[in-house]
Amino acid sequence: MNAVHIRSAERALSVGTWLIVSGAMLYSILTVTPLMAKHTADDWDWTAPILPLVVDAAVVIVVKLDDVLARLGGHGGRWPVVLRWMTGLMTLALNTADSALKNDLVGMAVHAVAPLLLIVTAETGLAYRRAIAAAVARLEAAQKAEREQAEHKARERAELARRQAREEREHDAALAREQREHEALLVREQAEREERRAREEREARERAEAFERAERERREREREQREQERERLERQAREKAESERRAAAERAEREQRERQERLTRERDALLERGPAESKLPEDEARRIVSAAFAAGLSVRQAAELCGWSVGWVSARYAEHRDPAAGGAELAIAGN
Repeated sequence: MNAVHIRSAERALSVGTWLIVSGAMLYSILTVTPLMAKHTADDWDWTAPILPLVVDAAVVIVVKLDDVLARLGGHGGRWPVVLRWMTGLMTLALNTADSALKNDLVGMAVHAVAPLLLIVTAETGLAYRRAIAAAVARLEAAQKAEREQAEHKARERAELARRQAREEREHDAALAREQREHEALLVREQAEREERRAREEREARERAEAFERAERERREREREQREQERERLERQAREKAESERRAAAERAEREQRERQERLTRERDALLERGPAESKLPEDEARRIVSAAFAAGLSVRQAAELCGWSVGWVSARYAEHRDPAAGGAELAIAGN
């Protein structure tokens, strides 16, 4: 028997057990519910199916857990046995109670069939499952032993093959070692000749490199001297240009200061002339207005100085306030 047959037997046992349990539960509910309804208050008739459902639920728990424990090879102790027999006897008592109260022996025998069948099926199914689990364990142990024996033989064959291969490799290695030693001797002699030639070439190259390095250092020193001379000349040129720039800046600043002083004197001279007795020429009036604007005089004061109207002076002040109009520049240019 192989694993397929064992699984088929377990499936048949499981299906049969659950068919018997389901049938017994349905028959028990249909039989016990009227009895419970007779012995329950009228307002609570709807609770009649609860007791057979509770008892049958205990039967389902026992059957299912016995199945699991049997598959795992375990044992739940005495309490599962007590629960299994107690639920079976309760189911038997509830199913035959109505016939017993009526002294109906035939009814008792008929209603005892399903509970007795359920009890015996539970015990028999448990025994079958334990026997199947033990058989499976023995089968697995035998298969494991066969696998270990086959693996042992395979290891022995592999070890023999490895030993033969190792001996062949050692023989080949000895031949190869002798061949390598001979080739190494030839290579060593050739390497010595090449090393001697390379040493001579290296010495000649080193002499050439030393000469080139000396020449390069000489050219580098000459280049550094030229660079230093050029930097010195450039530094002198920069210092000279900086000195000229500072002198030009000082000269421009001095000229600007002199020009500003001259404009200030001219403006003060224009403002010190006092109110004009008549309307001055326009160019002169513009210069006076520019001077008055720069001095912060009012439009009326500027009008009195140049003899022109307040509106004309206001227009000139507007030109000075807006540099885009060019009034201030025009006045200075006219001066």
